[in-house]
Formats: sequence, C-alpha cells, structure tokens
Amino acid sequence: MSRPGPPPLRPFGLVLHHDGRFLHEGQPIRNRRLREHFDRSVRYLPEEGKYVVTLAHFRGEIEVEECAFFVRSFDAASARIGLSDRSEEPLDPGSLRLSPIDGATICTIKRDLLPEGLPARFTHGAHAELLQVIDERGGGFGLEIAGEWVPIPLG
Repeated sequence: MSRPGPPPLRPFGLVLHHDGRFLHEGQPIRNRRLREHFDRSVRYLPEEGKYVVTLAHFRGEIEVEECAFFVRSFDAASARIGLSDRSEEPLDPGSLRLSPIDGATICTIKRDLLPEGLPARFTHGAHAELLQVIDERGGGFGLEIAGEWVPIPLG
C-alpha cells in the first residue's frame, strides 16, 4: 500500500506585497521574527509553479504580488547580490528592469530553478549600492562591476 503524499498546496491567506509586506487574511504580520522567518523560508516549486513558505512542519502556498525574493545587498567588487532567502548569486546586469508598479529596480535570479528565472526586487539599501556604480558612457548606461563596465538596459 502506498503512502499518500502531502496534501495539495493551496493559498492560506498569506500575501507578499510588492514592497515586502506580508499580510495574512488582510492583516499585516507585525511580529518581526515571524516576518523574517517568512522572508528566509520563501521557496519556489518549479514542478508546481508555486511559491511557498514553511513554518516548522507546515508548508503553505503564498500569493505573490510582484516578487517573492528581494535583493538585500549588492557588492560591486564581486558583482554578487544577497537575497532575502539568505542565498547569494551573481547579478545578471542584462536582466535589470523597472517595476511597472512603482519603478523600483528588479533583476532576474534563480535560473537554476527555471530557465527564464524568477524576479527579485531591490530593497532601498541594495538599490543605493547599485546606484553608486551606474555610469553613463557613449549615450548608454552601465555598471562598473567586478572591474569592468557592463551596459544595462535601464535608461
């Protein structure tokens, strides 16, 4: 007799807004430690095309308004970004774009999960770090990262 698998994932009222706020059934999550835990535990399940968070043995689907991951830091010397789930990876400068919601900077991450990757939104601090290395040359914009100038699509 085979064991039944986990129950199907369904939204349980947790929404991650474009600005990083978590709300549960319309109410803000005020507990700082719980918010930080949710930030760290966001995962994308490519087989199901869903974002989830975990809490102990509970795993629940979350609704994501724009991006489930946030760029918390940017290091120009290594061209690496630190993400809200505590992972880090190289920045793909060619993926930089502006949010249609409010013009915040977004990049593409986690191409190991999906070939097209997933969006990540820069926090204010990481965006300030990024702005320090944006330069205009020859009528276009680029980044001075890891010792070289790389054109970017922002303009």
